Amino acid sequence: MAQQRFLTLADVAEILNISATQARALVRSGELPAIQVGGRGQWRVETAKLEEYIARGYERTAEAVRSGGAD
Repeated sequence: MAQQRFLTLADVAEILNISATQARALVRSGELPAIQVGGRGQWRVETAKLEEYIARGYERTAEAVRSGGAD
């Protein structure tokens, strides 16, 4: 079976091990790009965008460690 192109916020929350509310906040802030689809405006996150978000998180963490800002 092919990988899904789009994920629900529940999927994103499960992958990142965060709450659905936290996933929604990431989308609403623009930190995690998403689109609204359908008549009810359901949020969907493209798998590639989630992977980019995760990669940026690793980059931010590595920079914090290099600068001595991480615990």
